[in-house]
Amino acid sequence: MKETSNFIKTIMENDLESGRVKEIITRFPPEPNAYLHIGHARAIITDFETAKAFNGYTNLRFDDTNPTKEKQEFVDAIIEDLKWLGYEPANVFYGSDYFEKTYEKALLFIKKGLAYVDDLSQEQMSQMRDTKNGAGIESPYRNRSVEENLRLFQEMRDGKYQEGEKTLRAKIDMTSPNINMRDPVIYRIIHSEHHRQGNKWCIYPMYDFAHPLQDAFEGVTHSLCSIEYDNHRPLYDWVIEHAEVEHTPHQYEFGRLNISHTVLSKRYLRALVDSGKVEGYDDCRMPTLVGLRRKGYTPDSIRNFIVSTGLSRINSTVDFDLLDNFLRDDLKLKVSRPNAIINPLKVTITNYPEGEIEYLDCPNNQENEEMGSRQIAFSRHCYIERDDFIEEKPNKKWKRLAKGVEVRFMHAYFVKCEDVVKDENGNIIELLCTYDKATKSGSGFNERKPNGNIHFVEATTALPATFNHFESLLVEETEENKNLDLFERLNPHSLNVYNGFVEASLAQTKPGDKYQFVRNGYYTTDKNSTSEHLVFNLTASLKSSFTL
Repeated sequence: MKETSNFIKTIMENDLESGRVKEIITRFPPEPNAYLHIGHARAIITDFETAKAFNGYTNLRFDDTNPTKEKQEFVDAIIEDLKWLGYEPANVFYGSDYFEKTYEKALLFIKKGLAYVDDLSQEQMSQMRDTKNGAGIESPYRNRSVEENLRLFQEMRDGKYQEGEKTLRAKIDMTSPNINMRDPVIYRIIHSEHHRQGNKWCIYPMYDFAHPLQDAFEGVTHSLCSIEYDNHRPLYDWVIEHAEVEHTPHQYEFGRLNISHTVLSKRYLRALVDSGKVEGYDDCRMPTLVGLRRKGYTPDSIRNFIVSTGLSRINSTVDFDLLDNFLRDDLKLKVSRPNAIINPLKVTITNYPEGEIEYLDCPNNQENEEMGSRQIAFSRHCYIERDDFIEEKPNKKWKRLAKGVEVRFMHAYFVKCEDVVKDENGNIIELLCTYDKATKSGSGFNERKPNGNIHFVEATTALPATFNHFESLLVEETEENKNLDLFERLNPHSLNVYNGFVEASLAQTKPGDKYQFVRNGYYTTDKNSTSEHLVFNLTASLKSSFTL
């Protein structure tokens, strides 16, 4: 991956030179309430690569402070995603493991007069914190004594109150123009079993209180997050200032990465799965990392894609086709290029002996000789792509097969179409052709030029295969549909399934294996593929529609 600089690296370099920090420690803090998507990749890569640039390290810390949405399934998936991307955290921490220490800090804030137990409902609190009419309105419970707050907070922990009945709020400034500083809630009551702590707790810290404390507990030097947390930084700093912690972390924000025609909302992605609109989180149409992995994208392609988008404090949007460019660059010299026929048309070579099969030498990758060669079959019966034939040649630009026209079957012979066979509806179902034995590939024959080269698969050895082709989950936003619900903008053509054939060399293909199918694109063997039923996913076409 190309080494690049950015404003965060500059900050880190200055902090090291000034002596503010002795080493760089970052952390990636996902909530284990969903699967990670391509937008999270920017955060992962930024955290790990910036620390790595200065010989520092990165922790993985699960923000598991909301037991109603968290699952071990998501924890396991996130760990696997990091491993797949090529990153190994120095430590794996859980926010829930700090619950006791965080609780003790909450007690400290109460004793300092910086936190109080409030009886207001969420709706009342929101109205009184509203910034539309200037200063906020103080809660009537704001000036409870330290002793009363300690007692009530202990009773909250003991389970005496119902959810929403009481909260613990920080006492900061109800006149602040920043609503995050208007006495935010720092603890709430949740009577749900925690996936790690069980029923030990019924009060849980809010992210804006727990997050800076956890950074301090771990000695994090640079707490990196996306730009929407910019106005949370004053609260972050306020917590650190009064928490009496040994380490003083700092928060830095970077712009979010958005992808065209792609929704990067965990809530929406979860709704797609729950409603059955997609197969699951690893559906190839999903922007999740597991979905991209199943579709066939490589870790290098994703890392290079993310780095190429740069890093600034401004949100940016890029076209998904740019990722396909990096996929092509990554796989171009790495994968073999077998023949596959997506939309087959039967070809009979009438002057080739019935029952005879010969094998011809074919390079595995014409741009990488080190990948060697393989044998492909040729016989009287073959399949070609239906798009490679037209009954009457329209013009000189048509460089494929037509009636009365001769082409080369790649790495085989010149083949000429003599006649076509049609069904009762006039559809072409078979081509009757002849071949010229003297034109065998490698023979040096040059008496005439064929009308192009087309790939083929020998029919008697061909393996039936299913090919999944994908489009964007959402149709492009227009003036007419911009107000529609996202579910109403689902693309009915987001998945197209074709049944064709691949050459016999793919008999032992395994899920995750990658190929460049000649003239069709880059494909990956699907997780549901078996030797009896081969399934391939189109990862990227051969040509890009993206221009810089």
